[in-house]
Amino acid sequence: MSWTLSSLTGQSQDHLCTLADGLMLHNEVQSDFLAMQSAAEKAGFELTIASSFRDFTRQQMIWDNKFNGLRPILDGDGNPLDVSQFSEDDKVRAILRWSALPGASRHHWGTDIDIYAKNLLPESISTQLEPWEYLTGHQKPFFDWLLINMKTHGFYLPYREDRGGVAFEPWHISHIPTTQGALDILTPDALRTAIASSDIAGRETVLNQLDWIYFQYVSNVCEV
Repeated sequence: MSWTLSSLTGQSQDHLCTLADGLMLHNEVQSDFLAMQSAAEKAGFELTIASSFRDFTRQQMIWDNKFNGLRPILDGDGNPLDVSQFSEDDKVRAILRWSALPGASRHHWGTDIDIYAKNLLPESISTQLEPWEYLTGHQKPFFDWLLINMKTHGFYLPYREDRGGVAFEPWHISHIPTTQGALDILTPDALRTAIASSDIAGRETVLNQLDWIYFQYVSNVCEV
């Protein structure tokens, strides 16, 4: 895969294709995803995408709403935090546990997908993408199947354990072959350029700790 900085920071869609449901994936991911979806169906699971490609603007809206108090910021267990006394530094670090910095989200790449088994949802319930759903709740049978079968189709869990950066995300899968080499281009300096030219909330605070953010939250993923 020949990456460009604009495709890695969510500022280009040239690398994407559109699925039947209107969601977008990297064009080198589509066939492996559809094959895994078919295998899941044969095993009794309606593998469904909760979130795929998100561009910079969409990620910025999520970020800005949390930074500006329009959406809750959650702790490591998924509970809302009282951030009324937080400094901007503290607020940035708290947001990063569950929401990527605009320009740094792997969802920009089109290679990373949040998934669940739609047919396992209890009636009138929507998935919340919370760990308990996959470990002990309604998604556990699907998650058990995913752990055994996803690598056969070229996927793995980049956040399968809490490494002190992004929280444990059992729903977030990443396409192994297509992501290779991505971080060789999305370097701290490249990300700095993308952030400096934006108007994201808390921009100066982010820029002041960007090296730490990069090594704690961007490159700090589990090995394949």
